[in-house]
Amino acid sequence: MLTIGPHQHASQVIIAPMAGVTDKPYRNMCREFGAHWMVSEMITSDVRLWKSVKSRQRLAYHDEPGPRWIQIAGAEPEMMAEAASLNQGRGAQIIDINMGCPAKKVCNKQAGSALLRDEKLVAKILEAVVAAVDVPVTLKIRLGWCKETQNAPTIARIAESSGVSLLTVHGRTRACKFAGDVDYQAIAGVVDAVSIPVVANGDIDSAQKARVVLDQTGAAAVMLGRATQGHPWLAATVDHYLRTGEMKINPVESEIKRALIVHVGDLVQFYGEVLGARIARKHVGWYLSGRVSVEFMRKFNGLQSAEEQVEAIIEAFLEEMAA
Repeated sequence: MLTIGPHQHASQVIIAPMAGVTDKPYRNMCREFGAHWMVSEMITSDVRLWKSVKSRQRLAYHDEPGPRWIQIAGAEPEMMAEAASLNQGRGAQIIDINMGCPAKKVCNKQAGSALLRDEKLVAKILEAVVAAVDVPVTLKIRLGWCKETQNAPTIARIAESSGVSLLTVHGRTRACKFAGDVDYQAIAGVVDAVSIPVVANGDIDSAQKARVVLDQTGAAAVMLGRATQGHPWLAATVDHYLRTGEMKINPVESEIKRALIVHVGDLVQFYGEVLGARIARKHVGWYLSGRVSVEFMRKFNGLQSAEEQVEAIIEAFLEEMAA
């Protein structure tokens, strides 16, 4: 049972916040397959930018089923506090703070994982955000800025003393980005350092791997990221295995085809015909990876409408079943 403030659920599986991936249509698809916990795409704490199309889309979560877990990013305590409060007013039920993003454009603004180099600022941000809202505040970090300055246990203790309800740790440093092995033993060290729930994140791509990581780290839950791309059912599959020890049968071809068609339709409805069809290309590519030829995807990526995309998806599955 994972507990975050007033929110409780038997699932120990969380879908990670991924910019350009975990938008509203993607979250809806994951929920349809049975996922419970998921975190939104990163939202800037600079409210002056909230009028942009991208920010308005990322802030469109008020009508989603709960728990609505919204991630914010920034480096100014006052701005972060204001963003957290405004998001609570919009219906956010859990506020997550991003101190783990390794992207250069985020770190150059001293946000994301760059904050791990300034422990005093970390404390100020966390204290300001916790004081500004009545909902639980969570934090996502990495092991540190680089291998020589791995301070995740210290950051974890700061988070706990600041009133943070849950901490997610990606088992790499910022310098590692997404390369090299994940240090699950280091995550175990963070688990031992605090009493709040700690979530293990990094390269968890199967139900069996999730079980191993939970046993190795002692974490309260696992967070799945890139492995869910094109597999919105993965979180539910992992969850079922962790609860029962039995593997859940993956969706059959007809279910995957239906999910793809629904997903494309939702993207177009959410983003509009042109942008929705463009964003659909990467999702379809993930879904169909290993199922279709490079030539098919090349032609698919040239399609300009959802109607053409759906016809191509149906044709691709008909060809695969006939093969």
